[in-house]
Amino acid sequence: MIRLCAVLLAVAGSAAQAQMLDFPSNASLQAEVVSPADSYALPMGIWENGAMPVQTVEGQVTQQAWRIEAASLTTLQLVRPLREQLRNSRYRVIFECQTEACGGFDFRFGVTTMSPPDMRINIGDFRFLAAERTGAEGPEYLTLFTSRTAEAGFVQVTHVGPFTQDPTAIASAQAPALRSFDATPDAAISDQLTQIGRAVLDDLSFGTGSAQLSVGEYPSLQALADYLLSFPDRTVALVGHTDSAGPLDANIALSKRRAASVLERLVSDYGVDRNQLEAEGMGYLAPIASNLTDAGREANRRVEVIVTSTQE
Repeated sequence: MIRLCAVLLAVAGSAAQAQMLDFPSNASLQAEVVSPADSYALPMGIWENGAMPVQTVEGQVTQQAWRIEAASLTTLQLVRPLREQLRNSRYRVIFECQTEACGGFDFRFGVTTMSPPDMRINIGDFRFLAAERTGAEGPEYLTLFTSRTAEAGFVQVTHVGPFTQDPTAIASAQAPALRSFDATPDAAISDQLTQIGRAVLDDLSFGTGSAQLSVGEYPSLQALADYLLSFPDRTVALVGHTDSAGPLDANIALSKRRAASVLERLVSDYGVDRNQLEAEGMGYLAPIASNLTDAGREANRRVEVIVTSTQE
């Protein structure tokens, strides 16, 4: 149920601003709070040395909580299309961070969020983004706080715009649905990328504890290269994952180095344009199997590819 927690002043004949974000069609608005005249402490940096830098901004403050109904989504998969839409709407990203790099527990609770069950923040897996733009009526600010549970993804949107008597239409849910990655794991990589926007490169081999991709030919990389060469305007993120052994920081670093090694191999041996690729690391924060068994830990040690742009 959507709760409108502020009085909205209606003025006849004045149209609301066009919506800025288009969520996937399997997203639903859980809650909305609109304050026609308020202030917001905009996070401007990570939590460190016992504090988080903020900038107090004023205007009409609108907060929304969205839930995306799909399991096994990553926070990167959730935030990338929204970030691209913001840039297309002339927003400039001024601050962005992920989980421990944000300051972990302290950062999460240093940012005001809407309450469960409308908005859920997984303390071990979240991303924050702040952006700004300058319009005819002055500056506007927008933040995205993105997280996920095993069942769904969650995004809190906070928008601060000019003082107005009209509520600003922030978002709709008409984009193609984001699907979980458990429907067609045996399908061709190109089909998985087309249908659900991600795939596991399941034939890769790394030395024990090594970030370097072993020498050899990999059908998954050839298939991914063929896909990217067929769609030169598309971009993907290579996301490394580990099992749960060892500290989080070390696992995130290792998983990102492995993704970077795959990126370099795609460029050097398969002729992929470097501009179509980026490398990320999740460590053990997004398992696809239990870490309590050898088979589960092996499945969790993987590199995935996620489509980040389909503009043609």
